[in-house]
Amino acid sequence: MKLYKTKDSAYVEISGEFFSLGSANWDDLVNSDNVPAAIEAAKQPDPDPGFSATDDRIVAPIASQEVWAAGVTYYRSRTARMEESEEAGGGSFYDRVYDADRPEIFPKSNVHRTVGPGQNVRIRADSEWNVPEPELTPLLNNSGKVVGYTVGNDMSSRDIEGENPLYLPQGKIWDGSCALGPCVLVEPEPLPPSSAIELTITRGGEVAFSGDTKLEQLKRTVPELAGYLFRECSFPHGCFLMTGTGIVPPNEFTLQSGDTIRISIDGIGTLENSVA
Repeated sequence: MKLYKTKDSAYVEISGEFFSLGSANWDDLVNSDNVPAAIEAAKQPDPDPGFSATDDRIVAPIASQEVWAAGVTYYRSRTARMEESEEAGGGSFYDRVYDADRPEIFPKSNVHRTVGPGQNVRIRADSEWNVPEPELTPLLNNSGKVVGYTVGNDMSSRDIEGENPLYLPQGKIWDGSCALGPCVLVEPEPLPPSSAIELTITRGGEVAFSGDTKLEQLKRTVPELAGYLFRECSFPHGCFLMTGTGIVPPNEFTLQSGDTIRISIDGIGTLENSVA
Protein backbone atom coordinates (compact mmCIF):
# COMPACT_ATOMS: atom_id res chain seq x y z
CA MET A 1 0.00 0.00 0.00
CA LYS A 2 1.02 3.60 -0.61
CA LEU A 3 0.30 6.41 1.82
CA TYR A 4 -0.29 9.96 0.52
CA LYS A 5 -0.54 13.13 2.58
CA THR A 6 -2.58 16.22 1.75
CA LYS A 7 -2.78 19.43 3.73
CA ASP A 8 -5.90 18.33 5.60
CA SER A 9 -5.97 14.56 5.36
CA ALA A 10 -4.30 11.39 4.12
CA TYR A 11 -5.13 8.78 1.50
CA VAL A 12 -4.05 5.22 0.88
CA GLU A 13 -3.68 3.42 -2.42
CA ILE A 14 -4.52 -0.28 -2.31
CA SER A 15 -4.51 -2.36 -5.51
CA GLY A 16 -4.90 0.75 -7.62
CA GLU A 17 -7.83 2.20 -5.65
CA PHE A 18 -7.62 5.26 -3.42
CA PHE A 19 -9.31 5.56 -0.04
CA SER A 20 -9.56 8.54 2.28
CA LEU A 21 -8.24 8.13 5.80
CA GLY A 22 -10.58 10.83 7.04
CA SER A 23 -9.25 12.79 9.98
CA ALA A 24 -6.44 10.36 10.85
CA ASN A 25 -3.48 12.13 12.46
CA TRP A 26 -0.32 11.64 10.37
CA ASP A 27 2.09 11.47 13.30
CA ASP A 28 -0.07 8.95 15.15
CA LEU A 29 -0.58 6.91 12.01
CA VAL A 30 3.08 6.45 11.08
CA ASN A 31 4.05 5.71 14.68
CA SER A 32 1.42 3.06 15.25
CA ASP A 33 2.58 -0.34 16.46
CA ASN A 34 1.08 -1.80 13.29
CA VAL A 35 0.88 0.83 10.56
CA PRO A 36 -1.00 -1.30 7.97
CA ALA A 37 -3.61 -2.19 10.60
CA ALA A 38 -3.93 1.47 11.63
CA ILE A 39 -4.44 2.42 7.99
CA GLU A 40 -7.10 -0.24 7.57
CA ALA A 41 -8.88 1.00 10.69
CA ALA A 42 -8.90 4.60 9.43
CA LYS A 43 -9.72 3.74 5.81
CA GLN A 44 -13.12 4.85 4.58
CA PRO A 45 -15.28 1.97 3.30
CA ASP A 46 -15.57 3.13 -0.31
CA PRO A 47 -12.94 4.25 -2.85
CA ASP A 48 -12.60 7.99 -3.46
CA PRO A 49 -12.95 8.61 -7.22
CA GLY A 50 -11.84 12.22 -6.80
CA PHE A 51 -8.29 11.36 -5.69
CA SER A 52 -5.35 10.03 -7.70
CA ALA A 53 -1.58 9.73 -7.50
CA THR A 54 -1.29 13.01 -9.45
CA ASP A 55 -3.73 14.99 -7.30
CA ASP A 56 -2.48 18.55 -6.86
CA ARG A 57 -3.43 18.42 -3.17
CA ILE A 58 -0.58 16.02 -2.41
CA VAL A 59 2.14 17.49 -0.19
CA ALA A 60 5.38 16.12 1.23
CA PRO A 61 4.64 13.09 3.45
CA ILE A 62 5.95 14.76 6.58
CA ALA A 63 4.34 16.32 9.66
CA SER A 64 6.46 16.51 12.84
CA GLN A 65 9.27 14.28 11.57
CA GLU A 66 12.85 15.44 11.16
CA VAL A 67 14.87 14.64 8.03
CA TRP A 68 18.41 13.36 8.42
CA ALA A 69 20.83 12.16 5.76
CA ALA A 70 23.73 9.78 5.33
CA GLY A 71 26.64 10.56 3.05
CA VAL A 72 29.39 8.71 1.17
CA THR A 73 27.34 5.52 1.05
CA TYR A 74 27.89 4.86 -2.68
CA TYR A 75 31.31 4.55 -4.32
CA ARG A 76 30.29 7.18 -6.88
CA SER A 77 29.49 9.63 -4.08
CA ARG A 78 32.80 8.89 -2.39
CA THR A 79 34.67 9.73 -5.59
CA ALA A 80 32.68 12.92 -6.21
CA ARG A 81 33.17 14.20 -2.66
CA MET A 82 36.91 13.50 -2.89
CA GLU A 83 37.11 15.45 -6.16
CA GLU A 84 35.13 18.47 -4.97
CA SER A 85 37.11 18.78 -1.74
CA GLU A 86 40.58 17.87 -2.99
CA GLU A 87 42.08 21.24 -2.11
CA ALA A 88 40.66 20.94 1.42
CA GLY A 89 42.15 17.49 1.93
CA GLY A 90 39.06 15.53 0.92
CA GLY A 91 41.17 13.06 -1.00
CA SER A 92 41.78 11.35 2.33
CA PHE A 93 38.94 11.98 4.76
CA TYR A 94 36.04 11.07 2.43
CA ASP A 95 37.91 7.94 1.40
CA ARG A 96 38.32 7.02 5.06
CA VAL A 97 34.66 7.57 5.97
CA TYR A 98 33.55 5.37 3.07
CA ASP A 99 35.48 2.44 4.61
CA ALA A 100 34.93 3.31 8.27
CA ASP A 101 32.58 1.48 10.62
CA ARG A 102 30.85 4.74 11.57
CA PRO A 103 28.86 6.32 8.73
CA GLU A 104 28.51 10.02 7.98
CA ILE A 105 25.07 11.13 9.25
CA PHE A 106 23.89 14.72 9.51
CA PRO A 107 20.66 16.70 10.01
CA LYS A 108 19.10 17.73 6.70
CA SER A 109 15.70 19.38 7.10
CA ASN A 110 12.45 19.82 8.96
CA VAL A 111 8.89 20.29 7.76
CA HIS A 112 9.10 23.99 6.94
CA ARG A 113 12.22 23.58 4.79
CA THR A 114 10.85 20.53 2.96
CA VAL A 115 8.80 20.64 -0.25
CA GLY A 116 6.61 18.02 -1.88
CA PRO A 117 5.70 16.95 -5.41
CA GLY A 118 5.21 19.82 -7.85
CA GLN A 119 6.73 22.40 -5.50
CA ASN A 120 9.92 24.32 -6.15
CA VAL A 121 13.28 23.36 -4.74
CA ARG A 122 15.82 26.16 -4.48
CA ILE A 123 19.49 26.73 -5.21
CA ARG A 124 21.58 28.94 -2.97
CA ALA A 125 22.26 32.47 -4.15
CA ASP A 126 25.80 32.28 -2.74
CA SER A 127 26.71 29.08 -4.57
CA GLU A 128 27.75 28.44 -8.17
CA TRP A 129 27.72 24.63 -8.19
CA ASN A 130 24.38 23.05 -7.23
CA VAL A 131 23.06 19.54 -7.87
CA PRO A 132 20.17 17.32 -6.83
CA GLU A 133 20.94 14.09 -5.01
CA PRO A 134 18.33 11.36 -5.62
CA GLU A 135 18.05 9.12 -2.57
CA LEU A 136 16.02 6.24 -1.21
CA THR A 137 14.53 7.68 1.97
CA PRO A 138 13.12 5.36 4.64
CA LEU A 139 10.54 6.63 7.11
CA LEU A 140 11.46 5.41 10.59
CA ASN A 141 9.04 5.37 13.50
CA ASN A 142 9.86 6.63 16.99
CA SER A 143 11.60 3.37 17.88
CA GLY A 144 13.78 3.38 14.77
CA LYS A 145 11.87 0.71 12.84
CA VAL A 146 11.20 1.08 9.12
CA VAL A 147 7.62 2.09 8.34
CA GLY A 148 8.19 2.45 4.60
CA TYR A 149 10.06 4.32 1.91
CA THR A 150 9.74 7.52 -0.10
CA VAL A 151 11.78 9.33 -2.75
CA GLY A 152 14.12 12.04 -1.51
CA ASN A 153 16.05 14.88 -3.16
CA ASP A 154 18.98 16.07 -1.06
CA MET A 155 19.80 19.35 -2.81
CA SER A 156 23.48 20.17 -2.38
CA SER A 157 25.85 23.07 -3.02
CA ARG A 158 28.98 21.22 -4.04
CA ASP A 159 31.30 24.24 -4.06
CA ILE A 160 30.37 25.15 -0.47
CA GLU A 161 30.64 21.62 0.94
CA GLY A 162 33.87 21.06 -0.96
CA GLU A 163 35.57 24.25 0.20
CA ASN A 164 35.84 23.10 3.80
CA PRO A 165 34.26 20.16 5.66
CA LEU A 166 33.08 22.56 8.36
CA TYR A 167 30.84 24.21 5.76
CA LEU A 168 28.83 21.02 5.19
CA PRO A 169 25.65 22.31 6.94
CA GLN A 170 25.62 25.40 4.70
CA GLY A 171 26.10 23.19 1.64
CA LYS A 172 23.16 21.00 2.67
CA ILE A 173 20.62 22.97 4.70
CA TRP A 174 18.54 25.93 3.51
CA ASP A 175 14.90 26.63 2.71
CA GLY A 176 13.76 24.44 -0.16
CA SER A 177 16.85 22.21 -0.06
CA CYS A 178 14.90 19.03 0.59
CA ALA A 179 12.07 17.37 -1.35
CA LEU A 180 10.12 14.24 -0.39
CA GLY A 181 7.33 12.31 -2.06
CA PRO A 182 5.10 11.54 -3.73
CA CYS A 183 4.06 8.90 -1.17
CA VAL A 184 5.30 6.47 1.44
CA LEU A 185 5.42 2.88 0.25
CA VAL A 186 4.35 1.12 3.45
CA GLU A 187 6.81 -1.74 3.56
CA PRO A 188 8.98 -2.70 6.55
CA GLU A 189 11.13 -5.12 4.55
CA PRO A 190 14.13 -3.99 2.48
CA LEU A 191 13.42 -3.15 -1.13
CA PRO A 192 14.97 -5.55 -3.69
CA PRO A 193 18.65 -4.80 -4.40
CA SER A 194 17.77 -4.68 -8.09
CA SER A 195 15.47 -1.67 -7.52
CA ALA A 196 16.51 1.18 -9.79
CA ILE A 197 16.85 4.87 -8.95
CA GLU A 198 16.64 7.15 -11.98
CA LEU A 199 17.33 10.88 -12.28
CA THR A 200 16.40 13.11 -15.21
CA ILE A 201 17.02 16.87 -15.34
CA THR A 202 15.40 18.79 -18.19
CA ARG A 203 16.20 22.34 -19.27
CA GLY A 204 14.21 24.18 -21.89
CA GLY A 205 12.43 20.99 -22.86
CA GLU A 206 15.69 19.09 -23.43
CA VAL A 207 17.40 16.51 -21.22
CA ALA A 208 20.36 18.24 -19.56
CA PHE A 209 21.42 15.19 -17.54
CA SER A 210 20.19 11.69 -16.81
CA GLY A 211 21.61 8.87 -14.75
CA ASP A 212 20.63 5.77 -12.84
CA THR A 213 21.86 3.35 -10.22
CA LYS A 214 20.56 0.38 -8.27
CA LEU A 215 20.13 -0.18 -4.56
CA GLU A 216 22.67 -3.00 -4.72
CA GLN A 217 25.31 -0.25 -5.02
CA LEU A 218 24.38 1.11 -1.56
CA LYS A 219 27.28 0.11 0.73
CA ARG A 220 25.41 0.27 4.05
CA THR A 221 22.07 -1.23 5.02
CA VAL A 222 19.12 0.82 6.21
CA PRO A 223 19.10 -0.89 9.65
CA GLU A 224 22.82 -0.12 10.02
CA LEU A 225 22.30 3.58 9.26
CA ALA A 226 19.20 3.77 11.45
CA GLY A 227 21.06 2.10 14.29
CA TYR A 228 23.74 4.79 14.31
CA LEU A 229 21.15 7.59 14.04
CA PHE A 230 19.13 6.31 16.99
CA ARG A 231 22.13 5.57 19.24
CA GLU A 232 22.00 8.87 21.09
CA CYS A 233 19.07 10.69 19.44
CA SER A 234 15.36 10.31 20.11
CA PHE A 235 12.64 11.10 17.59
CA PRO A 236 9.23 11.23 19.32
CA HIS A 237 7.42 11.47 15.98
CA GLY A 238 9.84 9.41 13.88
CA CYS A 239 12.15 10.66 11.17
CA PHE A 240 13.19 10.30 7.55
CA LEU A 241 16.72 9.13 6.77
CA MET A 242 18.11 9.85 3.31
CA THR A 243 20.54 7.05 2.46
CA GLY A 244 22.95 8.79 0.09
CA THR A 245 23.25 9.09 -3.66
CA GLY A 246 24.84 6.98 -6.35
CA ILE A 247 24.06 9.42 -9.18
CA VAL A 248 26.30 12.47 -9.54
CA PRO A 249 26.25 14.79 -12.59
CA PRO A 250 29.63 15.67 -14.14
CA ASN A 251 31.65 18.38 -12.44
CA GLU A 252 30.85 20.94 -15.14
CA PHE A 253 27.10 20.60 -14.53
CA THR A 254 25.13 22.89 -12.23
CA LEU A 255 21.41 23.39 -11.80
CA GLN A 256 19.75 26.49 -13.19
CA SER A 257 16.49 28.24 -12.33
CA GLY A 258 13.70 26.71 -14.40
CA ASP A 259 15.21 23.19 -14.54
CA THR A 260 12.87 20.27 -13.84
CA ILE A 261 14.13 17.40 -11.67
CA ARG A 262 12.49 13.97 -11.90
CA ILE A 263 13.55 11.21 -9.53
CA SER A 264 11.99 7.75 -9.83
CA ILE A 265 12.50 4.71 -7.60
CA ASP A 266 11.09 1.31 -8.49
CA GLY A 267 8.04 0.44 -6.43
CA ILE A 268 7.59 3.93 -4.98
CA GLY A 269 6.99 6.40 -7.80
CA THR A 270 8.32 9.66 -9.20
CA LEU A 271 9.11 12.89 -7.41
CA GLU A 272 9.12 15.92 -9.69
CA ASN A 273 10.18 19.43 -8.74
CA SER A 274 11.17 22.58 -10.57
CA VAL A 275 14.11 24.75 -9.57
CA ALA A 276 13.19 28.24 -8.38
